[in-house]
Amino acid sequence: MSEYRIQLNWKKGPEEFKYETYDRTHFIRFGGGQEIRGSSTASTFGKEEYANPEEIIAASLSSCHMLTFLAVAAKRKYIVLEYSDTAISTLDKNENGKLAIVKIDIHPKTKFAQENFPTEEELKTLHELAHKSCFIGNSIKAEVIIHPSLE
Repeated sequence: MSEYRIQLNWKKGPEEFKYETYDRTHFIRFGGGQEIRGSSTASTFGKEEYANPEEIIAASLSSCHMLTFLAVAAKRKYIVLEYSDTAISTLDKNENGKLAIVKIDIHPKTKFAQENFPTEEELKTLHELAHKSCFIGNSIKAEVIIHPSLE
């Protein structure tokens, strides 16, 4: 078993504490010392320039999938030169009528060395194996849709 810890801090500002007006800005400090500012989405009175939970969950899945994909590719003797992704989380009502992240689409683009270049089918298999082993993907209820492409 492993544990991973973050520290989240929020403090009320000078504004009145009403739903429409209180500042949602908070700080998230990760174990290694990196810190990011978070907020809610602009549509829920947050600050667009800061990361929101909907983006953070998409980033977590994207990062985990990439790291797992790289491990799977390396074990199968593929040399990955570049990897990029655009992840999109969809917030909607779930089957119980509650707001939830119901779907996360990832769009990984991968560039391989020419000496062992995967076919489209092999690329699909690499992503399927990565998804099955990605612990973040295994932890969330949202549907994950992978749209892989080669560069």
